[in-house]
Amino acid sequence: MLTDAEKKRLVVALEAGALAQGYATDLWTLARVGKLIETIAGQRYSESGVWRLLKGLNFSCQRPSGRAIQRDEDAIRRWRTKRWPALKKTAPNKAESSFS
Repeated sequence: MLTDAEKKRLVVALEAGALAQGYATDLWTLARVGKLIETIAGQRYSESGVWRLLKGLNFSCQRPSGRAIQRDEDAIRRWRTKRWPALKKTAPNKAESSFS
């Protein structure tokens, strides 16, 4: 069981983001939070225990939107209207399959 001081340290660290903890992305996973708890409090939690602790601290599950910040809508539209139809076309005068 974490003390109130450890919980406060955990919340501050979580709000600072995963990048601040040295991760390559700013995405918190249960495994990453578990490692953070172990660093802060020296206690190991299962992933379900981490989830219950986070819920108790008023955190909720958030899923990434799946869209990149660098997404280029114009390039996507050009690809869909020009390149994709060209890729879908079949070869002209394609010989039909024969059965012997």
